[in-house]
Amino acid sequence: MKRILLVCLLALPLLSGCQSAYYSAMEKVGIHKRDILVDRVEDTRTAQNDAQEEFVSALEQFRKVVNFDGGELESVYNDMQSAYDDSEAAAESVSDNIRKVEDVAEALFDEWQEELDQYTNTKLRSQSAQTLKETKSRYNALHTRLKRSEAKMQPVLAALKDNTLFLKHNLNARAIGSLKGEFGGIKRDIDRLLAEMQRSIQASDQFIKEMQQ
Repeated sequence: MKRILLVCLLALPLLSGCQSAYYSAMEKVGIHKRDILVDRVEDTRTAQNDAQEEFVSALEQFRKVVNFDGGELESVYNDMQSAYDDSEAAAESVSDNIRKVEDVAEALFDEWQEELDQYTNTKLRSQSAQTLKETKSRYNALHTRLKRSEAKMQPVLAALKDNTLFLKHNLNARAIGSLKGEFGGIKRDIDRLLAEMQRSIQASDQFIKEMQQ
């Protein structure tokens, strides 16, 4: 049994089936689901900050492509491909962290709701139920922001990939001319993405602050 638990702890959060064992083990050392939720929101905020940097870098690399004026075009393509790969990895990290937040939030609220039935003091039960309602409301507001920012990443990644593929198979001046017409739309979409991610980060800051009061 101890060996199974150890495997779960090492593999989490990759193995969702071990989540309950993980939460139980953490509780035994004084770390509760509420604490884990805050930690995972912090991790998601960090991932979003990193993703912002990668998308900005990808935009700047795309700008270099459309402003290309001589030199080794294949080298420019390689840099663009690398910038896309980094953006994609950063986006995946954001999504992975959001999934972790969702998992622990669901576990926390389910447990909290079930434990309301264990109260014998009606007044304390009512107060706990109200706190649960307020915490759920704050979390739902945060979750909406997280999902909005996550959704905006995919169209940007798709556009970056399309243009990267086009350059890969058309390493010539005509291709550069075609990509120039795409730059404005991609810049606009990335600007909107960055703004949405910033609102999500601010929502995370507020949620963390309220949970730690």
